[in-house]
Amino acid sequence: MNTRGRLCLIACRSGREFTKRIIEELDKIYAQDQTLDRFQFTSSDEVVFANREVKTVVNDSVRGQDIYVVQCVDDPMAPDRSVNDNLMAVCTAINAAYNSDAASVTVVLPQFPYARQERKKTRESITAQQVARFLETSGANRIITIDIHSEAIEGFLWRAHLDNLHAHRVISSYFRQHIAIPNMIVVAPDVGSADRGRTYAGALGTGLAIVDKERNYEQPSTIKRMNLVGDVRGKNVFMGDDLVATGGTLLNAARLCKDKGAEKIFFACTLPFLSGKACDKFDEAAREGLFDAFIGTDAVFRGPEFVAQHPWYHEVSVAPLFARVIHNINVKHSVSALLA
Repeated sequence: MNTRGRLCLIACRSGREFTKRIIEELDKIYAQDQTLDRFQFTSSDEVVFANREVKTVVNDSVRGQDIYVVQCVDDPMAPDRSVNDNLMAVCTAINAAYNSDAASVTVVLPQFPYARQERKKTRESITAQQVARFLETSGANRIITIDIHSEAIEGFLWRAHLDNLHAHRVISSYFRQHIAIPNMIVVAPDVGSADRGRTYAGALGTGLAIVDKERNYEQPSTIKRMNLVGDVRGKNVFMGDDLVATGGTLLNAARLCKDKGAEKIFFACTLPFLSGKACDKFDEAAREGLFDAFIGTDAVFRGPEFVAQHPWYHEVSVAPLFARVIHNINVKHSVSALLA
């Protein structure tokens, strides 16, 4: 066989918008190769009971098919559904496909849940490890995600494969085409993002500076002090990160760069969670002139209404990247070049 079975997509409720974008790209791929059997989108129902328990029912036969279950566990478009709600929903969808005798089940998670809880400092759970076990136990043979917060999470999986995509090419391409200005420097907002900063610096052809921050672990998301390693005076700054939750790291790093003489500042991240009052903070910072633009991807889908309400925000799609990886896996082609 030239494929792993007929490619079939199943969308969880909070993964439907991202699935639509994947299908748009798959349509283009299949239009170019008429030898492929048409992929299938299988409808499913997410049933929520009165006590908030959930189950997924697959409405079509998927026996012997190569299944891809798509879910976005953090869904700003449905604030009534928590990460835990969506995590349980995707586990039931995986298990429904497994119980329906699918040939293989791949879960597509643009946001790997609990990825920031991958190690313990005191008497606490390693929740990322628990999530990995949940997905495997539900029946997942493979997990596709993007810019996972800690690559060590791959070691938590006993049987399933993990494909970790990267958004830097998509973001760098957008920046070069729509925003690029001269005299740039990339600034890594903390030491942990230094490797990512080097990648962006290589893609944009700039130098690199690094912000060294010391956290106050007695209070969540609190920074004690910050130092800048490098010279940003008179330069325009590009600052990329894997995720933005409260926004404190980026905004504090931006203020430090401004104090050191930086001109314009541009933010970018793969996962713009923008939790709590983060949007208000960025609105205020934009009005102050602290930064000029923020590029986020639809791995956390926000949509055109959000972009219209917040002119500083630019949304680029990584769904085509996921679609190409899904296609290559299905037809047994290498995905190495797509993962770089």
